[in-house]
Amino acid sequence: MRVWPGGFRDALGAQRFLFPELFVAAGIIAAGFAGILPLSATPVLVVFGVGSLWLRREGARAVGLAFRSDWGRTVLVGIVAGIGYQGFSLYVAEPAIARVTGKLPDVSLFAPLAGNVHFLLISLAVAWTLAAFGEEFVYRGYLLTRIARVLGDAPRAWLGALTVTSIVFGAGHAYQGVSGMITAGLGGFAFGLLYLATGRNLWVPVIAHGTMDTVGFLLLLLGKYPGA
Repeated sequence: MRVWPGGFRDALGAQRFLFPELFVAAGIIAAGFAGILPLSATPVLVVFGVGSLWLRREGARAVGLAFRSDWGRTVLVGIVAGIGYQGFSLYVAEPAIARVTGKLPDVSLFAPLAGNVHFLLISLAVAWTLAAFGEEFVYRGYLLTRIARVLGDAPRAWLGALTVTSIVFGAGHAYQGVSGMITAGLGGFAFGLLYLATGRNLWVPVIAHGTMDTVGFLLLLLGKYPGA
């Protein structure tokens, strides 16, 4: 008897497939950490997450990417949050973390940005696609939601899922050293809180993430980035 696509998609939407799905996602993340995947695990996880949504008959709305009637407010909140968090991170969180670890986050990968407008444009394109949209979809939209479902879908489950995804997100920034991983983990937690506080409107952390990176890149371009 043929069960594709209806019966098979219904089966994949069942609770019992949550653990295998997350196991595969964890394998993709591990492969990214090991350097097996080109760039990072994010592009692969975007494809995997989109496929998961399709198989479960859930669209972009399920992770908070619906078309909005309040675009002005969404953009404003995202921009203000991005600028505010970047200021907090650079002048409060990172110096405090450095007093414990002995070092500021290693941003030497972005050193070519200094005075280089061409590299700035390339970096902004990557930041707004792979980082802002890709990482927010993966870590806040897809993984956070799926882990919360595994943990029971209660408020504590969402908090636990937020903690787990923030730790994994921080670990993905190992190239910035221990301080960079802690800083990124805190950023992931802040973006996750923003996602939940806005009723799971994923556009807000996407815009906040992109704005934060844009501010950081502009500071690097101008030679004003603290510790760079």
